[in-house]
Amino acid sequence: MVFMDDTDSKFTAYLLGGLALGLLLGGLIGFFYSKSTSTSGITTVSFQDISERNGQIEIELNVNSGGQSQTTSVFVPKIVVENLGIQTPPTTRAPSQTQPPTAPPSAPVDMNVLVDDDPSIGSDNAPVVIVEFSDFGCVFCDKWATETLPELKQKYIDTGKVRLVYRDFPLASIHPRAPKAAEASECADDQGKYWEYHDALFENREAEWQKVSISSDSSLEKLKQYAADLGLDTNAFDECLDSDKYADEVTSDMNAGSSVGVTGTPTFFINGQKLVGAQPFENFEKAIEAELA
Repeated sequence: MVFMDDTDSKFTAYLLGGLALGLLLGGLIGFFYSKSTSTSGITTVSFQDISERNGQIEIELNVNSGGQSQTTSVFVPKIVVENLGIQTPPTTRAPSQTQPPTAPPSAPVDMNVLVDDDPSIGSDNAPVVIVEFSDFGCVFCDKWATETLPELKQKYIDTGKVRLVYRDFPLASIHPRAPKAAEASECADDQGKYWEYHDALFENREAEWQKVSISSDSSLEKLKQYAADLGLDTNAFDECLDSDKYADEVTSDMNAGSSVGVTGTPTFFINGQKLVGAQPFENFEKAIEAELA
């Protein structure tokens, strides 16, 4: 039996990590080369998102080949990245891991400027109002909606202490399907099903509509299918979505966010105090209790 000292084990880890990363990069190069030598060729390859889940680092890329856009994901073992000394991104599923950084305290924002006629949940007379700027294609918005919002709703929204207002801030440069998803949610709001549709978009973000080619009608068909699944009047919904009825409303939300310094999602304003990122419930609890006090 051969024993390795700490130096040997570190050297082995770096060697294996470098070998694995080299194989990964070689595979990527081969993939893109094969695409580039096809009849249509690659027009663009753009970064969409990076996240960590179940010990894997997922790098999401958008490949545009001959006018056809397709999203592909590349997975790298987290231990390989760590062995190479590269800082890993915040996890997208385990709330106990590192969260996106909180922005430093800033002067409160006038909530009268932020609270529009956008969809909201909670009492209109709630002493604490939270305005959320979010992107249905954003992995951290997904994380917050599926992990933090349920606790927030149970303890503060359902008890009349907090009103949550949702405003759209789709980052089309990295989530090209998000603006239309935002419009779709507004169309669902016309029929009183905004929050149900909101939940459907986030629940299916990673597995379904975010993966569909934006250059085909199938991306819209997914959005329309969710409306049908929720029992909406599909004729009215489809007409609303196809007519771009809420395109200006989504743009208005983005302009409002930009005017108060929103640069990424999710960004929250709790009675005017800014909080950035998919922060855990405890951070919202602390901010809300301070306002209630």
